[in-house]
Amino acid sequence: MALDAKIPEGKMDEKWSDYKGHVKLVNPANKRKLEVIVVGTGLAGASAAAALGEMGYKVKVFCFQDSPRRAHSIAAQGGINAAKNYQNDGDSVFRLFYDTVKGGDYRAREGNVHRLAEVSTAIIDQCVAQGVPFAREYGGLLSNRSFGGTQVQRTFYAAGQTGQQLLLGAYSALERQVALGNVTQYSRHEMLDVVMIDGKARGIIARDLISGKLERHFGHAVLLCSGGYGNVFYLSTNAMGSNVTAAWKAHKKGAFFGNPCFTQIHPTCIPVSGDHQSKLTLMSESLRNDGRIWVPKQQNDNRKAVDIPEEERDYYLERRYPAFGNLVPRDVASRAAKERCDAGYGVGTTKMAVYLDFADAIKRYGKIEAGKTGDHSISDADAIKLGKEVVKEKYGNLFEMYDKITGENPYEMPMRIYPAVHYTMGGLWVDYELQTTVKGLYALGEANFSDHGANRLGASALMQGLADGYFVIPYTLGNYLADEIRTTAISTDHEAFKQTERDVNDRINKLMSIKGTETVESFHKRLGKIMWDKCGMARNAQGLTQAIAEIQQLKKEFWSNVRIPGEIHEMNAELDKAGRVADFIELGELMCKDALQREESCGGHFREESQTEDGEAKRDDDNFSYVSAWEYKGDSDWALNKETLEFEIVKPSQRSYK
Repeated sequence: MALDAKIPEGKMDEKWSDYKGHVKLVNPANKRKLEVIVVGTGLAGASAAAALGEMGYKVKVFCFQDSPRRAHSIAAQGGINAAKNYQNDGDSVFRLFYDTVKGGDYRAREGNVHRLAEVSTAIIDQCVAQGVPFAREYGGLLSNRSFGGTQVQRTFYAAGQTGQQLLLGAYSALERQVALGNVTQYSRHEMLDVVMIDGKARGIIARDLISGKLERHFGHAVLLCSGGYGNVFYLSTNAMGSNVTAAWKAHKKGAFFGNPCFTQIHPTCIPVSGDHQSKLTLMSESLRNDGRIWVPKQQNDNRKAVDIPEEERDYYLERRYPAFGNLVPRDVASRAAKERCDAGYGVGTTKMAVYLDFADAIKRYGKIEAGKTGDHSISDADAIKLGKEVVKEKYGNLFEMYDKITGENPYEMPMRIYPAVHYTMGGLWVDYELQTTVKGLYALGEANFSDHGANRLGASALMQGLADGYFVIPYTLGNYLADEIRTTAISTDHEAFKQTERDVNDRINKLMSIKGTETVESFHKRLGKIMWDKCGMARNAQGLTQAIAEIQQLKKEFWSNVRIPGEIHEMNAELDKAGRVADFIELGELMCKDALQREESCGGHFREESQTEDGEAKRDDDNFSYVSAWEYKGDSDWALNKETLEFEIVKPSQRSYK
């Protein structure tokens, strides 16, 4: 199938304006007759549902949590990017566009990325108007900080809880529409399939997670805003409930899956402490603004960090990448940490960690504070005391979180960090309008593949989620729905609804009838181990080939030996989880297939066979400058379609942060 990305003609910086000027519109009276289903209530889902409700569409919004406020967007810490150039340090829409394409290792679509950079500035105004309490400078202006992969300060933030504050803003906009009757909200409902009628998405089958009852819901269009699939690795920074099910069901109904192997490993997570763990905790990338990353210069050094003198420390990011230092992009920082630990320089009990040290920053801030009162000869001890207060103001809740989890005081001892699975750049393939290969089915935010290429720059997830929901889909959806105004609401007694519900029911019954001996959790853990060991931070052909065979075997075992207690028609968290893990097993196989066929290194996808002499990722633009869009054909069977990437403006070159 030929993939048409529908990127408008014309100059890059005029494409979006031109598109908006010529797009089809739906008049207010007709909007009231059109029904839209939104699956997911994170930043993309809540903002899309609120925006479409405000416009007058009849919206139904679904989330599997007990409240939309519990969507995983809440966990984002460090900030949201926007090219406002408040710092007057040379930022612009073009530079945000350029940094994003380069940061994604030239595997993103220029048209989508430029639009993202353009609308980024409007997001901040929207959120301030909603009352999001962004951090401010002394004079009242919004404050900015640095994030990896850029040399300007463009990240807006609210302490270490930016995601939470932004989600509360979107949630309040959503609940206003619920109160006005424009949006109907279904909490504790999980989408389990897409209903197709005459080649178009016309609704979903959802399960009420409290009663276990299946429900049919019609929509003229369906928007999937269900987040990423990082939990395929079992241990990740994602919430335990985050899953791929909504996107995977859409994939099996014909929506192509784009770049599944592009996974982001975040460099600053609290290291794994043992087999008992079920998730990992992220320490915000904002800490790399002031924290310095290092390991001891001698292997297997068991001294306490504070006892290792300055000259015996290797600040390896500053040494290897002087221009960006500790602020290199995530993929680069993660690989560098892995390389040091693999070479025997790791720290902590497991030796799979590096230090993130605030001692210099604390002292520096203390001297600045003393300088404000004219004291330029302050003692180190007094400077440290003052500096701790400044750092507490900037990063307090993050330091507190680290202390609670590890029992160590990061003001006194350097934090120990190690890379962990965080975000997925892959997702459902969408065109410029965010429509999948299935008509009437859209994917927004982390659920689609579109804006980050092979590596996402920090603070760009919140930006993309809100851009898609508030500023892109209200235009592009109208272009499709303008042709649907004569389609009256289809009854959920239609045969397609009945058949899809029967299919969902059959699968649930099949799962419950296995009555094996192993828990759902044990299968998830085993899948995660295969994925992390063989499709994690480094991949090679032999490991990926083994992984595919192991996952196929795991799938056979799952469907013959999983044990799910409880009943179908009741609240049954194990049954919910079983469905999600079954989908993860299938996705894991596709991820390994995608990684195997992409015989190059780029961004978060590091093939050991493809690296430069000094261990950096080596791209192959001649053979792999495309998006892999996989079409589901049947059990363990996919066809690869390619969307060729054209670069008019940002010419692919060796990424250098040196």
